[in-house]
Amino acid sequence: MNQRDQEYLSYYRKMVMIRQFDTLAGELFAAGKIPGFIHLSIGQEASAVGVCSCLRADDYLTTTHRGHGHMITKGADLKKMVAELFGKKTGYCRGKGGSMHIADFSLGILGANGVVGGGLPIITGAGFSIKMRKTDQVAVCFFGDGASNRGTVHEAMNMASIWKLPVIFVVENNQYASTTPQSYACSVSDISIRATAYNMPGTSVDGNNLLKVREVTLEAVQRARKGEGPSLIENKTYRFRGHYEGDPQAYRAEAEIAAWKNNNDPVKRFADYLSRKSILTPKLNEQIWDEVEAELRDAVTFADESPLPDPQEALEDLFVNR
Repeated sequence: MNQRDQEYLSYYRKMVMIRQFDTLAGELFAAGKIPGFIHLSIGQEASAVGVCSCLRADDYLTTTHRGHGHMITKGADLKKMVAELFGKKTGYCRGKGGSMHIADFSLGILGANGVVGGGLPIITGAGFSIKMRKTDQVAVCFFGDGASNRGTVHEAMNMASIWKLPVIFVVENNQYASTTPQSYACSVSDISIRATAYNMPGTSVDGNNLLKVREVTLEAVQRARKGEGPSLIENKTYRFRGHYEGDPQAYRAEAEIAAWKNNNDPVKRFADYLSRKSILTPKLNEQIWDEVEAELRDAVTFADESPLPDPQEALEDLFVNR
């Protein structure tokens, strides 16, 4: 097997890991193991892997309340992630952040964010730091179609453009901002058109086609590393689950969801592609799914056996001592 085929299998494995992680998270939430709220990215795996597979370990990333997939693809520890979902002391935020606030600065992950559009100013600051330090890193920000209508988007993209910062803005257009259709709430059908206002390239792509996502991301990354400034990428995708777990989804038809699942599942599409290229066999596919399941079982065991934070630790790690 050549290097390219091995890389393709690694991308597929990451997609499977995201799918299984979020599926398991939904089951554990329903079983009462996870407090608070969780937002799953089932159906959006190609966007996460397609973008993050183009990044180096020292590149920066910010994500959203629906960020498990981005975290996993950038290399986050599954055990720490599950422990954080469980509110355990061994989690990324020592059990105080939960699903929406996982971060790992050692991996360049500057945080998931419960604030809609909250990651854009952060990643613009990261891009400014790259320019000041004169490195060839890039900074990537994921946000949703709903966030694209917020003021932080205008401010961040304008600033990134005038200073030619190495920032890649990635809007995951999953068709709905919470319960509001993108077709109703956005003034344009392609959010990437808005890049024109900020004098940067804008591209819309089939967000469920991993290789297409990689193609446009690699171009944007190369441009950023050469000092040519920011780009806007719109990955048109779809979330198979509700806005949050427990969402009754009265705003969309079951037939619509079924159509996307049956005809445009990114994991199945890439598996079919690899099979046609004789890269993925049924036996190897089963092996990948089994290996990922075993990793997740270990992560859940770790989280189950981890202690809860002590009450006296409630205010620790929240403030900087001066």
